[in-house]
Amino acid sequence: MKFIETLKNVWKIEELRNRIMVTLGLLLVYRFGAQVVLPGIDASRLAEFSGKFDAGGIGGLLNAFTGGAFANASVFALGIMPYISASIVVQLMQIAVPYLQKLQKEGESGRKKINQITRWLTIGICLIQAPSYLFGLEALGVPSAAFILGKTPMFFVSSTIILVTGCVFAMWLGEKITDKGIGNGISILIMVGIIATLPLSFAQELASSSLMLVLIELVIWFVIILLSVLLVMAVRKIPVQYARRTASGEYEKNIFGARQFIPLKLNASGVMPIIFAQAIMFVPSFLGGVSFMKESSVGQWMQTSFSDIFGLWYNITFALLIIVFTYFYTAITVPTNKMADDLKRSGGFIPGIKPGGETAEFLDRIMSQITLPGSVFLALIAIFPAIVVKFLGVQQGWALFFGGTSLLIMVGVAIDTMQQINSYLLNRHYDGLMKTGKNRKAVV
Repeated sequence: MKFIETLKNVWKIEELRNRIMVTLGLLLVYRFGAQVVLPGIDASRLAEFSGKFDAGGIGGLLNAFTGGAFANASVFALGIMPYISASIVVQLMQIAVPYLQKLQKEGESGRKKINQITRWLTIGICLIQAPSYLFGLEALGVPSAAFILGKTPMFFVSSTIILVTGCVFAMWLGEKITDKGIGNGISILIMVGIIATLPLSFAQELASSSLMLVLIELVIWFVIILLSVLLVMAVRKIPVQYARRTASGEYEKNIFGARQFIPLKLNASGVMPIIFAQAIMFVPSFLGGVSFMKESSVGQWMQTSFSDIFGLWYNITFALLIIVFTYFYTAITVPTNKMADDLKRSGGFIPGIKPGGETAEFLDRIMSQITLPGSVFLALIAIFPAIVVKFLGVQQGWALFFGGTSLLIMVGVAIDTMQQINSYLLNRHYDGLMKTGKNRKAVV
């Protein structure tokens, strides 16, 4: 088979083989840490606590991202999420803070300083989240008997230090995977955490449903995966023409009228709109439960409607928020003005469009046009778990893999990792994973 032959080719390249082994080894360490319960907590009494996260919500999302570590009260309970939060904050601050804008323009040295700022901010977020998590354990469902040594100040101080250290260690693992392994380390840690809960969810669905229904669900699941791949990889190519350009090879020649493309992604914001929307979706239920509203009919309706993550009003609001946040995040992350300036400086232009301000307006208009179908598509994939729960009667734990953040992260990370492996193969004159063809002569 072609796939098996490709795997053999991957194994022949020593550098690639070593990188894959390093990645697998570090992932094994991360998964081992996710099973180590915090000192002072009885692991046998956490079953009821763990069951509270099977239905999803923000708790289910955090538990999925940490591979069950959140519900296990493990040393990696915070997972890599504080680092993700810090990265988002720093990214948003780069728009408003001149110092960070300056660092962004300094190249590699500026990037290192920004990374250092992100790390320190991660520790700051951990110092807030760790005590909150520990104090909230009993409220979330951990029985008092589970605290073997009692809820003493020593327990809270030592556990906070362990949780912060666990998060920093997970961040270090992610960076090491990026440097010494294959793929983006942080994303791979999240993906592995998500995949860790997949076999159990599928086994529960298989035990409670007929074989035919499970087969239909698998077909639907593969279709959604294919649609997610299309969403991640879809681009709008804007033709760019260069009046004159010099290309150097074995000899030097002038190329007149060389044509290239600016790829504008259909979904430039990735999964960030879903994460933002997911965080805000807990506000209506919280507001409905406050003292001055919980007795009113509006407050009760808000509690009822927005407590069920598979409910109608929850998902309508969720989808609208995703569309809004997609536009917002795309506007932040896709600098059309900078793209137009860079194009002008390099001597390029879009046929029929004047360089400079008019090009920026054109690119902005195109981004607005393609963001609408992209945001609607993203919203549909995000709410699809609710659709399969209501119409197919799929178990909630298994339904979460039919869309939303989990599926898009898995697809995005898998594509990114395959592209990196592909580049190694092509550099060694092997056909890549993402392309069919006949193997050329290997250069080992």
